[in-house]
Amino acid sequence: MKLFLLSTFLSLFAALPASFSAQPNVIIILADDLGWSDTTLYGTTKFYQTPNMERLAKRGMTFTRAYSASPLCSPTRSALLTGLSPARTGITVPNCHMPQVVMEATVAKKGPPNQKVVQPGPPTRLKTEYRTLAETLHDAGYATGHFGKWHLGPEPFSPLQQGFDVDVPHHPGPGPAGSYVAPWKFADFDADPDVPDQHIEDRMAKEAVKFIEQHRGGPFYLNYWMFSVHAPFDAKKALIEKYRSRVNPADPQHSPTYAAMVESMDDAVGTLLDTLDRLKIADNTIIIFTADNGGNMYDKVDDTTPTSNAPLRGGKACLFEGGTRVPGIVVWPGITKTGARNDALVQSEDYYPTLLEGLSIKSAPEQRFDGSSILPALKGGELPGKAVFQYFPHYGTVPDWLPPAVSVHRDDWKLIRIFHGGENGAHRHLLFNLKDDLGEKNNLATQKPELVAELDALIETFLKDTHAVVPVVNPAFDPKQYHPELEGKQQPKARAKAPAKDDSDPALQGWKARDCKAVVKDGIVRVTNIGFECFLGFGAGKHSGPSTATFRIKAKPGTSHFDWLPGGGKAERAPFTLIGGDWQEITVQIPAMGPLGIVRLYLPMQEQPVEIDWIELRSENDGKVTRTEF
Repeated sequence: MKLFLLSTFLSLFAALPASFSAQPNVIIILADDLGWSDTTLYGTTKFYQTPNMERLAKRGMTFTRAYSASPLCSPTRSALLTGLSPARTGITVPNCHMPQVVMEATVAKKGPPNQKVVQPGPPTRLKTEYRTLAETLHDAGYATGHFGKWHLGPEPFSPLQQGFDVDVPHHPGPGPAGSYVAPWKFADFDADPDVPDQHIEDRMAKEAVKFIEQHRGGPFYLNYWMFSVHAPFDAKKALIEKYRSRVNPADPQHSPTYAAMVESMDDAVGTLLDTLDRLKIADNTIIIFTADNGGNMYDKVDDTTPTSNAPLRGGKACLFEGGTRVPGIVVWPGITKTGARNDALVQSEDYYPTLLEGLSIKSAPEQRFDGSSILPALKGGELPGKAVFQYFPHYGTVPDWLPPAVSVHRDDWKLIRIFHGGENGAHRHLLFNLKDDLGEKNNLATQKPELVAELDALIETFLKDTHAVVPVVNPAFDPKQYHPELEGKQQPKARAKAPAKDDSDPALQGWKARDCKAVVKDGIVRVTNIGFECFLGFGAGKHSGPSTATFRIKAKPGTSHFDWLPGGGKAERAPFTLIGGDWQEITVQIPAMGPLGIVRLYLPMQEQPVEIDWIELRSENDGKVTRTEF
């Protein structure tokens, strides 16, 4: 009998699908710059089409008052990964692609004379000492993969150092490299050669599907952080034309390019859902969908702004609702009811502790969160008295910008504190009842001083608890140079003046440095301030056909590439690998068919300088040689 029971159990276990897993899989989809009114979830758009977002919403719970941690991207990304407020980490602007490594927020001694406060200088990297959601789930037995935008720092601060087994395309920049439609400009990631004009979101979804298929037995944690719908603004031509025929100039949303970008974003969501259904693991997969900040209201595309966040006020880079209220969906089989909606206050910092509670995974000893579990709301309940904070201590130039400020939402009320924006260094406040005034038109601060004091006390406790580096009174402030009438007005972008002459170092002998600084000293090119698209370019039109590029270089280990642009057309690419350490001589084969045109020696992003001794180009057919001895 024992043998019979054991045999029966084993046969039943063997009959289970390969997707069976005791712990649910976790997928977090983070859209970039997707505003609250950019989907059909809230009845605010007649122009965009997001059927897969609706399909996702039907599987779980849609939050009508979901908020990002910040009105800008990198701060929200850090909050989602750590459960910590940007006020605590200090990451308050999206500067994590900059070559300078800054780990702590600081405040200068003084600021410009037309500003009342000195704003903090934020760090440029997410510290690896913060325990991320990826690290916690990885330690709990999850396979972890990051796909898409990162923008929290290049190596050694990339996803591979923050708990992820896989990182595609392993790109540190603020958006898709070059464009959405191939050819792209990623350092080590190219379009499928058999897919003409491939869209980056189609490719990212394809890569994510491979990860899901590989780990279908689970559990896995898939971080799908979309490039969409951030600048640069381009899309599939057929989709642009589709929406061009539907444009209504009276509708504030009328950019066909942006609408096409939204559809490609929505298609990627559909690809993931199709995969879960095909593999029969949808019932064992948690999905969280949100965005890093509100819709972009200050750039231009198709002779208009990319989108409109109406009926909300403002957009990306400001603390009004249009900057921080975002789409929010949670699908948790067995927890959320299908097609449910909830108006509880939720925020980026909440998802990490919520997942730990729902998955019965303990946090690390002494680990803390600024967010809190929203599991009661996911089960259909409320979150009474919950408050959420957004900390944005910076001046802006976008429509509806505010001076450095912090906000708190509690129940139907929202208070914004403008640091030292009042008389004699006092704080200035804006108070709105969002239930009655979603567009934030009526400031009730003077009418309800007791409520202002109560909510401002919450802000003060929040700032002290997070050890926030806050703006301070500017000792160099000059009232005569202060223009309060410009607050909230977008300032025109200064046009870049064409240089009167080539200001490159003559010793570079025709090589031009881009996204970096190159200076020749003692016969060596020293390259500093290396950005993620740093290269040395040179006009090599006299070289044609198969060639080689050889150079002597000293740099950190890494991979990079040598490009040539025949006739100024599509770039061709040849990769190379740097061992690192001492000087090494690299030879790159260039399988050109015609003139090389412009050549570019790309350098891997790093903080320390790169040194180059010489560069030589040699054409195999005619033996022409161009050797630059610096």
